[in-house]
Amino acid sequence: MSKIGNINGKAPKGNILVVNTGSITTKFAYYCDGEILLEEKLEHSVEALSKFADVMDQDGMRTAAILDALRGRGIRLEDIDIVMCRGGLFTPCITGVYNVNADMREVLSGSREGNHACNLSALIGDNIAGEINTLREKEGIKPRFGKCVAYVADPPMADEMLPECHVGGIPEFPRRTLFHALNTRAIMRRFLRDSGRKAEDTTAVICHMGGGVTISLHRGGRVIDTSHGLGGDGPITPERAGCCPPYPLIDMCFSGQYTKQEIKRKLIGQGGAVAYFGTNDMRVVVQKAKEGIPEYVVFMKAFVLNIAKYIVAQAAVVDGKVDAIILTGGVAYSKDITDAIAKKVDWVAPVHVYPGENELESLAENGYIILAGETKIHTYNKDHLIED
Repeated sequence: MSKIGNINGKAPKGNILVVNTGSITTKFAYYCDGEILLEEKLEHSVEALSKFADVMDQDGMRTAAILDALRGRGIRLEDIDIVMCRGGLFTPCITGVYNVNADMREVLSGSREGNHACNLSALIGDNIAGEINTLREKEGIKPRFGKCVAYVADPPMADEMLPECHVGGIPEFPRRTLFHALNTRAIMRRFLRDSGRKAEDTTAVICHMGGGVTISLHRGGRVIDTSHGLGGDGPITPERAGCCPPYPLIDMCFSGQYTKQEIKRKLIGQGGAVAYFGTNDMRVVVQKAKEGIPEYVVFMKAFVLNIAKYIVAQAAVVDGKVDAIILTGGVAYSKDITDAIAKKVDWVAPVHVYPGENELESLAENGYIILAGETKIHTYNKDHLIED
């Protein structure tokens, strides 16, 4: 069981519900004064999901499933102070926390920036917060932290990139952001605590390695450049192709042999190690490489080299003035991989390894920062970036 550490030297106070939706699962957790009391993963059957024409129609079903599960575990909804949700696909935004409002609901429910199950988290969290407020009013309960509000933290399309980092090869193809903002920002806070450094004085390149891989540049508390987790601007990953040569890709698209969706699956989901070996489990790739099987040895070298190139490229944005390189995500549990990457990039800056990713814990930590009044709350505007 995980526990949230002190917030600015004080023990966390309050009850937080955390919601994280995936394509076929709904994960949620309940924290009381920093300690996790409940963590669940609801798995939705293909039959249950097939009743909905679109993933965004599932918010009511998934909301009810969480509420039923909470009541079944004896957790009173009225005791929940805030709801923290995984950030969905919406722009314009920067890193930080946002209260879920009408503009955000409109963009997410309409899939304006992309159709993905992560969009459901904020809708479900807002639904539950409304239910909590209704119950409190009905029972005459005066909440200790005020009205229950749903928030998202560090959404994946948060954009703080330098203007020159946005420029693509032609105006129609600007560079955009989509990266592991939630985990990398949480890891950055952890590194700052461990090292005794301050965000405003620290520049770090953070590489998140999971099914997808993103490399982001954190300077002065902002993410001023990043690769793109889904858009072909990034390294080879366990299941994604990464950057592809455009001419062969164009020929493949117009060959008549593949549908649009088949091409997309080749790039995302069936690329990388999946395309070569039929697995996205890097533990298998590492083991086969250690056994000396040639094709696995070469792929391992390519995987490490791709990531190292992107790390060094991010360092170039700040003229090589990097204080730390941080490796994180599930793949970072492999010492073979992290050692190989470190060997190629430690001349830029010291390499630190923080393996794993716990999105629920990261969201809970953001929630306690909110309850402690230690962060700025952003209000989302669907048309303009407003820093308020």
